[in-house]
Amino acid sequence: MKRLLLTTIILTTALSFIPQAPAHAGFWADYKAKIEYKKDLRNEQKKLENVINTQLKYSNSHNLDGLSTLYTADFMNNDGYNKKLYMSLVQDTWDTYSDITYDAVIEEMEIDNNFATITTRETAVATVTSNEDVIEATGELYSRGKCIYYLTKVGEDWKIRAEQILEEKTSLKYGDARYTDIDLISPNQVPAGSEYSASLKLDLPKEDIVIASIGKERMVYPQVKCEEVFRKLPEDQVLERVFRANTDNLNEYTVASVGITKAEPASDTTVRVYMSGLAILMTRVNIIPQNNFIKFEEKDAEKI
Repeated sequence: MKRLLLTTIILTTALSFIPQAPAHAGFWADYKAKIEYKKDLRNEQKKLENVINTQLKYSNSHNLDGLSTLYTADFMNNDGYNKKLYMSLVQDTWDTYSDITYDAVIEEMEIDNNFATITTRETAVATVTSNEDVIEATGELYSRGKCIYYLTKVGEDWKIRAEQILEEKTSLKYGDARYTDIDLISPNQVPAGSEYSASLKLDLPKEDIVIASIGKERMVYPQVKCEEVFRKLPEDQVLERVFRANTDNLNEYTVASVGITKAEPASDTTVRVYMSGLAILMTRVNIIPQNNFIKFEEKDAEKI
């Protein structure tokens, strides 16, 4: 009898150390669920990172068929370009700049069930053979931008369904312009129909003669080039122009062309004037659409 009582006491004491289901089962279930969630989240993040890495691989190897598999059939970017036109323009770029290389750094990533966004900083670099009709010098292309990719889950894979380019600057420089600080400054975003200014700034020796123009082009296809009106650069080496954004809700580029000329003695009585540098710069200006379906009448201020 005593031994039975002892066994009962031991059993009762041991049971007191066992977590009670009503109090602790929920805790362990939540803890396990959190671990599983973090594991699944990390797996999806790796898949998204792989999309950008694979995009870079196909882009740098100029593999259009491979690149196309990363995008949905209904892909559209914020310039209104669908997948067919987008891929055609990519191929045109590769044909024009055969050694172009790309790089991208992921800044931010968000996942919401079967949808995700990836924000990247991107660059592209290429060399251009000289155009003897314009200037006998090698050219260099450099482009940088900030982009948001919108992805959707298709089966177990992530596909790019839309793209929004937030910032974009591109320069093509020949000759002395490659070693010159030249910047075309424009706002990244303006309302449709509003005025904005574009500034071209250079840093060149005062003895150089510089002519330049600033214009703007709407994002349309086929591209319609802006009319160029060249002016001699002022002494402060800053050229400015004011534009009015289009009311067609189309994104724009401000475009600048710069020619650098030099003079040197050809003989005792003649001077040779030649173009030593040439640059073309483009800066994206995204247009905030004008909503024509908002009707708002401002009430007269109450009289005091």
